[in-house]
Amino acid sequence: MIRLFFLFILSCILQPAPAQQKLTLLFVGDAMQHSPQIAAAHTATGRYDYKNCFEYIKDDIRAADIAVVNLETTHAGKPYKGYPTFSAPDEFSADLQDAGFDLFLTANNHCADQGKKGIERTIKVFDSLNVKHTGTFKDTVQRQLFYPLIVFKNGFKLAFLNYTYNTNGMPVTAPNYVNVINDKTILEDIEEAKRYNPDIIVACMHWGIEYRRLPSDGQKRLARLMIDNGVKIVIGSHPHVIEPMEAEKNSDGKIDRVVVYSLGNFISNQKDRYTDSGAMVKIELQKDENKITSITDCGYSLIWRYKYTENGKLKYTLIPSSFYDNRSDKIKQSAFPQMKQSFDDARELLNKYNVNIEEIFSFSYAPSSIE
Repeated sequence: MIRLFFLFILSCILQPAPAQQKLTLLFVGDAMQHSPQIAAAHTATGRYDYKNCFEYIKDDIRAADIAVVNLETTHAGKPYKGYPTFSAPDEFSADLQDAGFDLFLTANNHCADQGKKGIERTIKVFDSLNVKHTGTFKDTVQRQLFYPLIVFKNGFKLAFLNYTYNTNGMPVTAPNYVNVINDKTILEDIEEAKRYNPDIIVACMHWGIEYRRLPSDGQKRLARLMIDNGVKIVIGSHPHVIEPMEAEKNSDGKIDRVVVYSLGNFISNQKDRYTDSGAMVKIELQKDENKITSITDCGYSLIWRYKYTENGKLKYTLIPSSFYDNRSDKIKQSAFPQMKQSFDDARELLNKYNVNIEEIFSFSYAPSSIE
C-alpha cells in the first residue's frame, strides 16, 4: 500500500497534462561481453572504453524517450571474464548509458554466472549510474518494493516485467532473487502491475532456443498467455538470432498488441551466420485527450556488428543498415559482402514472417554494385 500511495503522489507531480501526449520506446537485444571484446576495449590508461561501439547508432538510441537493453553479463569486478561465466568492466554499462539506454534488463541465463557477488555488484553498478534496472534483486524485500518496475515518462506510466528461462544451472543464493519464467508467478505479477493502473504493461522475456530463427511453441504459448492477460508489448531475447515480430490489430485497424520473439544480438563476438546482426524495435505510444493510450506505430531497423582492425588493434562498431545501403565510406569495402549477407538474411526472414511490422526506413541498393 505504501508503494501504491507513493507512486500515486509521484504520478500527480511528474505527469504533465497536454491534450495529446507521445512516447517512443526503443528495444535492442543481447549486449554481451566476450573476452575479445573486453581486450578490444582496454586502453593504454588501464581503463575500458566502449564508446566507439555505439558511435553510429547513439543518435537513434538517444532519440527514444525510453531505450531498453538486455545486459547479458555481470559486473562482478576483476578478473574480467567472457564466456561461459561473464564478468565485464563497469565501463560497459556506463557507455551503454552514455549511448542513450535508460533501462537495463538483468534476468537472463548468465545473470548468476559470478554468483552472489555478480548479482549484487551488478545492481550496485546500476544504482551508482542512477539508471533503471529490473529482473534481478538483492533480496525478496527489494523485489516487493521495486517490482514490477514502474516508469513515468512524458505523462505515461509504464509497468515493466522481466524474466529468464533459467540461470544455466548456476545457483541463486538466498537472499538474492532472479525472476525465472513460471506461469503462476507471471500471472500474479501481471495482476500486481495492474494495481498501479499503468498505461501499458511491457514484458521482456529471455526465452526460446539458441540460434533458432523461428519461435518455439513454448514462446508462442507464453506470449499468448501474457497478451490475453493484459500485457500489450512482449519483447524477446536469448536466441542470439533475429526471430519474427507480430502486431495484432483491433477492429479499427489500429495496433493493439506487439510481440517480438527475438531481437538477436545487440553486440557480441559471436561470428556464425545470423549472429552478427540484430534489430532495434521502435514503438510509439500516444495518449489522447481522454487519457486513452494506443500504440500508434511500430517498426524495426537493422544493425550489424562490424569487427575490424585499426592500427593493429581490434575494434567493434555497430553499423546501421543505412550505412550499407548508402555505401558509407566509414566501412572498409572488404566488409560489404559480409554485411550484405547479414542484412539480406534478416530481411528475407522478417519480410516472410512478420505480421504488420515493417522496416522503419525504406532502403534501396543494387547487389550487383557490391564489390
